Amino acid sequence: MAVSAEPWPALPVLPDAATGAVVGSGLLPELAHAFGGPFHFLLPDAFTANLRAMRGALATAGVDGFIYFAKKANKAAVFVERAAANGAGVDVASAHELREALGHGVRGEHVVVTGPAKGPALLRLAVTHGALIAVDALDELDAVITTALAGRVRPARILLRVLPPTQPHSRFGMTDGELATALTRCVEAGEALRMEGFSFHLSGYALQPRADLAARLIERCVEARMMGLEAGRISIGGGLPVSYTDPDSWHTFLAKQKPVHYHAGRTFRTADFYPYHSPASGAHALAALLEAHPEAAGGTLARALDDSGVELLLEPGRALLDQAGATVFTVRGVKDRDGYQLLTVDGTSLSLSEQWFNSEYVPDPLLIPARTDAPAGTFPASVGAATCLESDMLTWRKIAFAHRPRQGDLLLYPNTAGYQMDSNESPFHDLPLPPKVVIDHTERSRPRWRLDRHRA
Repeated sequence: MAVSAEPWPALPVLPDAATGAVVGSGLLPELAHAFGGPFHFLLPDAFTANLRAMRGALATAGVDGFIYFAKKANKAAVFVERAAANGAGVDVASAHELREALGHGVRGEHVVVTGPAKGPALLRLAVTHGALIAVDALDELDAVITTALAGRVRPARILLRVLPPTQPHSRFGMTDGELATALTRCVEAGEALRMEGFSFHLSGYALQPRADLAARLIERCVEARMMGLEAGRISIGGGLPVSYTDPDSWHTFLAKQKPVHYHAGRTFRTADFYPYHSPASGAHALAALLEAHPEAAGGTLARALDDSGVELLLEPGRALLDQAGATVFTVRGVKDRDGYQLLTVDGTSLSLSEQWFNSEYVPDPLLIPARTDAPAGTFPASVGAATCLESDMLTWRKIAFAHRPRQGDLLLYPNTAGYQMDSNESPFHDLPLPPKVVIDHTERSRPRWRLDRHRA
């Protein structure tokens, strides 16, 4: 029976024409039947458009910059292929990720290697192919120098990662004292090393702290040049926010949601939710960052970069993947509870990785009824997974569906390409991992699709 008395908080996603075209084509039920389980579909044209928009923001600000796709945000090969085809780089943190990037067409000098405590195999591969290495510690710097001297193929290209002063407990980066030692060792390494600049890893999505720290790194570049080092680039990592919903929906949701709106009275700290709306997102956030006034500079960050001749490096992941894919499950069972339903789908919450952060993926899923006679109304339902774990819930929140969910319906979780698809995936219960389907042409009346070429 439909329920209408309770004002169920909703979080509708921003409209996306490409996703709507795939839904309207009727392709999704056929794919669900073919795979017999959940799957992801990818929209690589969105990736290309986001990359183009970010480059446009750099050009408008008059900033010399280079963009690396943070591969950890999605394992799919198609996004690496798009990066390669458009002359962008890839940010990797393992030897396997580096091999994948090279294998899908990315030039070695267009790879940046991040992550802590890089192993010998990764360092050898990175130095051999001329990748840029973000050095996180003094012992790692020694390992890089040793690797370069042993191979004698080319100098190792490095950035020195700085511990953010505002996040002194971060496990990434070097202190001021360690940086002073590192710079001396870079000078002593001579032609075995090309010290190209500095980088940082900053948690959160606020733009002003990034601008402030970037300006400090520009100053460090100037000081390093006085020691005879190249020091012409800074990397600010990722952290460009993405907006999934409109501001009114987001603020209303935060104000009204309470335990009664969740299965089993579950509660979440609002601070643990990803900021599903941001006043400036993606390329607009980058433009706002470049126009910010760092505390240590007399003008904008863009002006500071231009005046110093320093190139800006970025490693966005989620922001390049905005609207670049979605995740689809089939409803396998429906239980009636007190005033709401409990759905069971054919996959697990491990395919929606927000649970990793003591949270859940909040944007409303779309119900795609299997039959046209689905009763209309307001039907709140939470979504459980196909495992025997009480905590395995895709959506604890009771979603107010406009039709009564039934067995065989599809649930589409929108805009999941950025981090949601495979950060946590596991073949628990021997369930296969959901395949990734690439939609190459959404403008056709019948979209063309293929399986992604990622080598597992």
